[in-house]
Amino acid sequence: MNRRYTTEEFEKGVQLLRKIYPNVALTTDIIVGFPGETEEEFNATYEFLKRIKFYKMHVFKYSQRKGTKAAVMPNQIDGNIKEERSRKLIELSDKNEMEYNKEYIGKEVEVLFEEPHVENGKRFMKGHATNYLVVKLETEENLDNVLKKVKIVGLDELELVGAGGVLL
Repeated sequence: MNRRYTTEEFEKGVQLLRKIYPNVALTTDIIVGFPGETEEEFNATYEFLKRIKFYKMHVFKYSQRKGTKAAVMPNQIDGNIKEERSRKLIELSDKNEMEYNKEYIGKEVEVLFEEPHVENGKRFMKGHATNYLVVKLETEENLDNVLKKVKIVGLDELELVGAGGVLL
């Protein structure tokens, strides 16, 4: 991918960020199944991603684009292999996100609410905390584009559940 840094340099940068900003939520985009990607290379990537513990990984399966250099490269990866590699990284991402989110139960966070959501007949507002975490709050209020401090009281799959709140 023509990166101008090594994985070791990247990992040092992540450690520095986490030292300075202990609650930083780092995310990344990952492409699996790029032509020529070996099983060993994928496994090395997987182990690296396990160490880094990104909050969330957006995983994409490589797909050929007509007219690109990669489209005509040898050793195109079989779709089933790309699917399996993608699944494995998504599972790791979900695990990391769940572990990180659990750390917020009992804490207060600032949330910019952006969208109403109805679930099982209950009305929620969803938004993002200052570090990208998705928070939902059961409320009848229209909090669209409202910044509010809420206490995190639980998890609903990969979303934080807030309660109460003070307008900011």
